[in-house]
Amino acid sequence: MTVACGMEHFSPSPEMGRKLRGALSRFGTGVTIVTAPTEKGPIGITANSFSSVSLDPPLVLWSAAKSSRRFPYFAKAERFAIHVLGEEQMPLCNAFSADAFAFDKVNWTEGEGGVPLLQGCLARFECERYAEYDGGDHSIFVAHVLQAAVREGNPLLFFSGQFGNFASTA
Repeated sequence: MTVACGMEHFSPSPEMGRKLRGALSRFGTGVTIVTAPTEKGPIGITANSFSSVSLDPPLVLWSAAKSSRRFPYFAKAERFAIHVLGEEQMPLCNAFSADAFAFDKVNWTEGEGGVPLLQGCLARFECERYAEYDGGDHSIFVAHVLQAAVREGNPLLFFSGQFGNFASTA
């Protein structure tokens, strides 16, 4: 490890895992909850690994840790919904961070194909699986957006291991 121009330089390795995770946490992201129907009922997972991919066709992606107990459900899901959380939805984030089956604690409806749809989010994308790619200790799910919904509001953000809110510089 060296320090130059005020930045700590290092080569990623298993021994530097914490350091790499800390560097990656410097990229602020929005917070999403991905939901899917399963044989055990609806399931949800909190994720910040969400991104747009293409407008034509409309594609988005998200990734899930293969080590997660929730992973097998999403690996089987052909349809799911991705919900972008608003700044006032921290309780919703906490509910699904703690419990994959937290639907008894939240306002939701059932969409096409039995996909659980959370209410009040900033944006929601109802999707079908388009592709899945190996991403090391994660799988990358690319999805075709079938329906989208949006409302005005500020996002719930995640940066350097903490949740926060958007502050405009204008």
